[in-house]
Amino acid sequence: MDQSNVDVDVSSGGAAGGVVVVPARRRWRVSRTFAWVAVAPFALWAVARVAGLERGSLPTQFMTGTPYVAAGSLVPLLVGALARSRTATAVALVTAVALGSSVIPRAVGSAGAAETGTGTPLRVLTANLLFGGADASAVVDLVRRLRPDVLSTQELTPEMVERLDAAGIAELLPHRVLQADSGATGSGLYSRHPLTPRAGLFRVIGHNMPAAVVTPPGAAPVEIVDVHTYAPIGELVDGWESGIEALPPPSPGTLRILAGDFNASLDHAVMRGLLDRGYVDAADQVGQGLVATWPSGRRIPPIITIDHVLVDRRVLVNEVGVHTLPGTDHRAVFADLRLPARLSR
Repeated sequence: MDQSNVDVDVSSGGAAGGVVVVPARRRWRVSRTFAWVAVAPFALWAVARVAGLERGSLPTQFMTGTPYVAAGSLVPLLVGALARSRTATAVALVTAVALGSSVIPRAVGSAGAAETGTGTPLRVLTANLLFGGADASAVVDLVRRLRPDVLSTQELTPEMVERLDAAGIAELLPHRVLQADSGATGSGLYSRHPLTPRAGLFRVIGHNMPAAVVTPPGAAPVEIVDVHTYAPIGELVDGWESGIEALPPPSPGTLRILAGDFNASLDHAVMRGLLDRGYVDAADQVGQGLVATWPSGRRIPPIITIDHVLVDRRVLVNEVGVHTLPGTDHRAVFADLRLPARLSR
């Protein structure tokens, strides 16, 4: 910052008829160089976010912080104004608008949300169980309270299957299509209604991603995919991107829902590309799109949103809730959906 020289105000008319010298106030001004230093990083981030330019592991991971960068983009706008630089201020304003328009709609919701009671209900709950370490009784208690029709689980181990059974999940969700395995690989679908496994629906790139068809009473069949992509860490970033791109698009004759741990936020270009193929993010639809899901149960609160329920655009979203489960670092996402009576094409 630059400090201007001390000005003096010379006036006459003192008590002795002499000259009175009054020091003017010191004026502080932000330098234009400092203004550009403040504006440039936010502007570059905005360009990368809007154009989908994130590449490689670290830029991809950093992109999940866009909501925080959007909030901070008001600071360089103020700095540009204090520097009295019209150009820097204009760039800062465009940057703030670009980032804000990318983030704010997630907290506002969409007119596409359903009115209560419209359509056939289908309740979907997804939870990453952290290598099978989640509290099985807490999972079953959450199922009992929310009454989901389908539970999509990730990191489902054989031991966790046994603990869930011991806790009584079969009484609530008696039907299942499981691909349990050790570590992060296992996944599984539990359902209140009969499930039919759906093999060969897409090329699985990532962890196990079982798919099944569920037919709620009075509704058309719905395909559910249990999603668990790689995390975009190190050399896995290419597999992460390919895994999301390989997920099946909506089909004119079939309703399709993708629920799970995508290891991606809506600030990733590959996720926006998936939505552009005909999906909507359930939380985004009802103004819950900025509710963070990871990491949970740690000293710091959850900071990023990487667990999602994506639904065919013909499916209406009634309500979305995010719930903390003991023993896992992901929060569970619950979506109360309404299925259309007829499939429009």
